[in-house]
Amino acid sequence: MYEKELFESGIEYIGGVDEVGRGPLIGNVVAACCVLPKDFKLDGLNDSKKLSEKKRDEYYDYIINNCIAYGIGKVSPKEIDKINIYEASRKAMMIAIEEVKKQITVGHILVDAMPLPDLDIPHTPIIKGDAKSISIAAASVIAKVTRDREMYELDEKYPMYGFKNHKGYPTKKHIEAINKYGLIEGYRESYGPVKEVLNGNK
Repeated sequence: MYEKELFESGIEYIGGVDEVGRGPLIGNVVAACCVLPKDFKLDGLNDSKKLSEKKRDEYYDYIINNCIAYGIGKVSPKEIDKINIYEASRKAMMIAIEEVKKQITVGHILVDAMPLPDLDIPHTPIIKGDAKSISIAAASVIAKVTRDREMYELDEKYPMYGFKNHKGYPTKKHIEAINKYGLIEGYRESYGPVKEVLNGNK
């Protein structure tokens, strides 16, 4: 619906933006911006969190190969600790948008929930946008798969933490692992469970 109205108003390129990774205790927050062609269709494309991992991977490949442009933005754990996760999420989104702007001239941005006051393109924040906008849903898939792959790489280095299962989120097993093995580089020190380990409150 959102894309249809914008296309009908004469806008050619619409970017959908979403981020993933606010809740995990470790790793980057990752955002993606994705510009789809007018006739893009992908049955079942929805909020990436509602898709199975197998489906997400399939959709990721299809979206990457069939979109007009996409960009990825990442903000590190150190910066998250410095500027807070909300601002870090916004910054990751802005980086992703800038990557797309290097490729094409975007006429409008649809963003999942978050206003972007520094953006020099008209934009519309949409609550639960990943379920209402196909461009945001596509960005959601790109961001989620990108971040999950980072977690798989980390899991190969440190299998005892179980990153491939919990993707860095504060599950019971993850908390038990950091209490047992301590913290590796990349943990967000401003997050409660990580602070507790740093303070020795086991």
